[in-house]
Amino acid sequence: MFPFNSSPSYDVRDKVVLITGAGQGIGLALATLLHDRGASIAMVDVDTDSVVAAADAFGERALPLTADVRDRAGMKAAVAQIVERFGRLDVVIANAGIAPPPATLRTIDEDAFDRVIDINLTGVFNTVRPALEQVIEHNGHVVVVSSAAAFAPGAGGSPYMISKAAVEQFGRALRIELAAVGASAGVAYFGIVDTAMTHDTIDEDDLVGEVAALLPWPLSQRISAAEAAKSIADGIAERAARTIAPASWQPYSLLRGAANVLIDQKMAGDKGVHALIRKVEARVIAQRR
Repeated sequence: MFPFNSSPSYDVRDKVVLITGAGQGIGLALATLLHDRGASIAMVDVDTDSVVAAADAFGERALPLTADVRDRAGMKAAVAQIVERFGRLDVVIANAGIAPPPATLRTIDEDAFDRVIDINLTGVFNTVRPALEQVIEHNGHVVVVSSAAAFAPGAGGSPYMISKAAVEQFGRALRIELAAVGASAGVAYFGIVDTAMTHDTIDEDDLVGEVAALLPWPLSQRISAAEAAKSIADGIAERAARTIAPASWQPYSLLRGAANVLIDQKMAGDKGVHALIRKVEARVIAQRR
């Protein structure tokens, strides 16, 4: 974890935490860790079976809720259910997200682009907005999950990078706004996390693996869902403005203004990258036939 913060510490014990995408992966690992630290957990996921099974294992201090973060009314209702059940809501973690199959902006299916933005970006707004009055009332904290993809080269997978860059700006604005009313917010950044989404994309699809291989070590270093969850949980404890895991992304995050100018220039002139982009486009076009 790489926290940048000088705010007072924050103990989640006896607090109520909302986590989206809590049925598996980072969300489930985070629910487990925060529950162990004494919080009550409201677990939101589109997969009813997984979120109910996970919540059942936690007992009375867990509430499973089925909701799609794209559904604004549904997320408002979820927040209302949480407050009705626990009497309050202190911490919100907007974690739900997806990655599309590889495609260029020229060839991506328009509905696939919209789905990524709707879940990864608008879904964050739909999660955070209805909870803000509770967070402010209880001097709580919000975490929005961005990604190191927000400042990494986006060729072949730009909708994900676009959405995560926007989430970063969402979190930065929210932190400043909440500071004026006694609450706080932070942005969580990860590199490659070893989750089902990673296995279904990078590991199971050779072409996605080739795109991912554009990232050199140490940027290609993987972390576990438990490590990602710990970086968020520890960041909440410090009311951190931002956390980054793995630590190997720290220098890039700090120097990205200069680094990205050089990286973009190099990639734009790299014949190997050109060939890979043409390969991505050829597969997308072939799949439509």
